[in-house]
Amino acid sequence: MDEALAEFLRHLALEKNASPNTVKSYREDLTQAIEFFRTRLSGAAPDPARLTTRLLRAYLGWLHEQSYAKSTIARRVAAVRSWCRFLCRQGVLTSNPALGLRGPRQDKKLPHFLTREDLLRLLETPPADTPLGLRDRALLESLYSAGLRVSELTALDLADVDLDDGLATVRGKGRRERLALLGPPAVEALRAWLSHRQALLRPRARDALFLNKNGTRLSSRSVGRLLEKYLAQAGLDPRTSPHTLRHSFATHLLDAGADIRSVQELLGHRNLATTQVYTHVTTQRLRDSYHKAHPRA
Repeated sequence: MDEALAEFLRHLALEKNASPNTVKSYREDLTQAIEFFRTRLSGAAPDPARLTTRLLRAYLGWLHEQSYAKSTIARRVAAVRSWCRFLCRQGVLTSNPALGLRGPRQDKKLPHFLTREDLLRLLETPPADTPLGLRDRALLESLYSAGLRVSELTALDLADVDLDDGLATVRGKGRRERLALLGPPAVEALRAWLSHRQALLRPRARDALFLNKNGTRLSSRSVGRLLEKYLAQAGLDPRTSPHTLRHSFATHLLDAGADIRSVQELLGHRNLATTQVYTHVTTQRLRDSYHKAHPRA
């Protein structure tokens, strides 16, 4: 099973162009599943051909017994289903034991977002008189202006950004490329940061757009820590994460009448259903306003 897992992970990385974070998540989820299968099959190195629907259902029951969150169980079940499909294509399994395997029904949660006023306050919090403050203004402006994932932001190179046209070439999930738009405030903030970037630069990070204080590429975790600091300074909701700025980007566009297909394209969503969650946010806000303002509500 360990060899079958290693082959699957290679398939994800090389053929599916999955990101390192995606491959890491699959490795962790399936390693746990394999340990469970090994215990139940009582073998030092059980053959993946011995996987059965009954065994997979036992694993699903065990996950519930461990009191994992529904989202965690759903992700681990999805990982097992993907692995089994791969094993079928490879001829290791003659039939797919995961066909009837279903994770728990997910609670529908509307994405958390910031109001335009709160976002403006956040974007103006980093100092404008220090190199690192200018960097932080530029990265927050870019996250919101282009609706970027934090991993997309930190992966940006200088060559990916065209400030004259206000465009950035972004590599999203599955390494799919898309063009992201940078508004005038983001372009201005990036120009200000780039005028100080060279002083921090170290040779091995010469391509990176955003640098840390040591002159190397800024990490996603560092962006999260920076955001926590500025949220506290601005007195904003501490639940806010870098992804909240992406949620806010989509919500504000739809609030202003943007076409959902255009928002899908800007976010880099493969499926429209992924984008449609933001229409629920805007609909809920309209409903709240209606009940507060309409005399017959």
